Amino acid sequence: MKKSTIAIIVVVVILVAIIAGLVSSYNGVVSLSEEVDNKFATIDTMLQRRADLIPNLVNTVKGYTNQEQAVIDSVTDARAKLAGANSVEEKANADQELTSALNNLLVVVENYPDLKSSQNFINLSDELAGTENRIATARKDYNDAVREYNTKIKRFPTNIVSGMFGYGEKEYFQASEGSEEVPTVDFNTVQ
Repeated sequence: MKKSTIAIIVVVVILVAIIAGLVSSYNGVVSLSEEVDNKFATIDTMLQRRADLIPNLVNTVKGYTNQEQAVIDSVTDARAKLAGANSVEEKANADQELTSALNNLLVVVENYPDLKSSQNFINLSDELAGTENRIATARKDYNDAVREYNTKIKRFPTNIVSGMFGYGEKEYFQASEGSEEVPTVDFNTVQ
């Protein structure tokens, strides 16, 4: 073979290898981005589940407590903010506000032994506690996926591909300060 033919073959092989590497990097970024979106959708689903439980919980509490309207209103308002939140940061802030309002509601409930022993209330509180645990797990899974994605798009040569196609960093689901713990929902202890 001629030297020029060999040189052309070598150049073609190098170009094919570079293109294959770029395609592989692009597909990896797309897969991780979709995983992050999927994990966020799981958080969103769990937050919606909790928000759907709240009207029943509030109505049950209303039946036993007439003078606690401010606490009930704060739960309702926080639930509305969560429903209207769109970004990761807005959802995290609304989630924290709702958690705080629910904690205040739980303090009020302690003053009503009949309410705490109501089977409807016990069932709702059990569902809410389970949902809170699922939310915590979904947040962790989401943040793990974001970490993996953000790490991938910052590494060479994937950073070139992600930059070319507009894949930027994803936002972590940051809970507000002081919200590291899942709220304790325990109505089974009668005073």
